[in-house]
Amino acid sequence: MAKPISIEVWNPSGKYRVVSTKSMPGTRWIRLLTDQDCRVEICTEKKTILSVEDILALIGNRCDGVIGQLTEDWGDVLFSALKRAGGSAFSNMAVGYNNVDINAANKYGIAVGNTPGVLTETTAELAASLSLAAARRIVEADQFMRAGLYDGWLPHLFVGNLLKGQTVGVIGAGRIGSAYARMMIEGFKMNLIYYDLYQATRLEKFVTAYGQFLKANGEQPVTWKRAASMEEVLREADVISLHPVLDKTTYHLVNKESLAIMKKEAILVNASRGPVIDEAALVEHLKANPMFRVGLDVFEDEPFMKPGLAEQKNAVVVPHIASASKWTREGMATLAALNVLGKIKGYPIWGDPNRVEPFLDENSPAPTACPSIVNAKQLGLPSSKL
Repeated sequence: MAKPISIEVWNPSGKYRVVSTKSMPGTRWIRLLTDQDCRVEICTEKKTILSVEDILALIGNRCDGVIGQLTEDWGDVLFSALKRAGGSAFSNMAVGYNNVDINAANKYGIAVGNTPGVLTETTAELAASLSLAAARRIVEADQFMRAGLYDGWLPHLFVGNLLKGQTVGVIGAGRIGSAYARMMIEGFKMNLIYYDLYQATRLEKFVTAYGQFLKANGEQPVTWKRAASMEEVLREADVISLHPVLDKTTYHLVNKESLAIMKKEAILVNASRGPVIDEAALVEHLKANPMFRVGLDVFEDEPFMKPGLAEQKNAVVVPHIASASKWTREGMATLAALNVLGKIKGYPIWGDPNRVEPFLDENSPAPTACPSIVNAKQLGLPSSKL
């Protein structure tokens, strides 16, 4: 017999049973569910990642919806179990859903939610932080101090890279990539080169206007260029930040060959998806090029790093915390809960999943809509007129 899963229960007599596989930041998301007659069960197991068997136990014989995490394997087994339990909704507390088999969800008529619209600035800030930390060797210097090795100022001690006037490269100039570019351009007066399948018109206009402002004030204007290829960005940029979607075309986008064409003292930042970098090739490149530096928030085989990466002093590594600001994580929890609640209640789908401010306003009732259902069209779900 399977071991019982420990849970925390809110509103025990609620009509609808909603399960959250993890405790999530804030309490508004709980209140939004319990105010609509939901019994909320939150898994309190100490395991970082729940197994399929654990989640099956949580779903049980009756469950209307589940809020889950990017680390969980949502496929045929879980969606069929949720369907048998009378459920109709699942939402990741994440914008990505690489862990979800959408075809399996469609097969069982389960709506799949995600949480875009609240991660843009937070993720861009983390990418900018990694850029600065790598450029100025902050983590190395911090460890040096903590080890008691500092015994006086030296001319060559932790000499890093100046960002001002250098070129920042962005691969994938969508919302997050463009926000990152603006931070680096306005913050450090860097020039921009970017590659994207679509022209980033708003970003180009921003850089042009900022360049004119600098020139009017007697400073060197910043410039922008849309590259014809990703390779052009890799060759020319001093700092490169990756912001593509992850699919078959972007798997190992950065590999041994592309690393070889980058500048010897370049900085590579990834806060998008781990598998866009061939991590084993990156480790070898870091070993061979000690002045090349990298800042990573995501990894190819999370939660693990490829052998040798942790030992490289020219690598700054953090545990997938790009969205880890209080406002963003609480917003993600709210949106995930409202995705599930909306489907249970039969609400239509919000028209623009990236304009979610009305759902996050604590002083007003949340719109009667699902913020973001990624398979809405496949399931034939109606769109909101709000």
